[in-house]
Amino acid sequence: MPALILQLTRIGFLVLLCLFVLAAIRVIRTDLRYAGEPRTDGGRRRGGQAAAAQVPQGRLQPSTLVVTAGSLSGTRLRLGPGPILIGRAEDSTLVLDDDYASSRHARLTQQGQEYYLEDLGSTNGTYLDRVRVTTPTPVPVGVPIRIGRTVIELRP
Repeated sequence: MPALILQLTRIGFLVLLCLFVLAAIRVIRTDLRYAGEPRTDGGRRRGGQAAAAQVPQGRLQPSTLVVTAGSLSGTRLRLGPGPILIGRAEDSTLVLDDDYASSRHARLTQQGQEYYLEDLGSTNGTYLDRVRVTTPTPVPVGVPIRIGRTVIELRP
């Protein structure tokens, strides 16, 4: 009987080891998929979009990205025409010092007069006002974006 238990323990260990290797490969594939993307698009709009229309009355146009909670609290980033890559990778536009953030966690892109938030296959998810982001989602001014322990907002 002890030989059977030892053999089952070995098989269980091998199964766990295989699952760990597969998870590591998945993370590496995700990182490699987004590694070649440029941090800015040189002022060109995606999909050949024309110049943005006028901002409707009473609507604030965001110009700054502000970290409101987390280790980078108080950090401000000026918004430009290119995408903002958020994550732990050193080549990210906003480099997070957060154990719950992925290397390439999320991306903010401007389309017309709006900014869209997109999760890049992160492990712990990206949240816009307590709702998990699964598709590119428009981000209103002042609505919190949570990535791990970090909270950021678009401000005028």
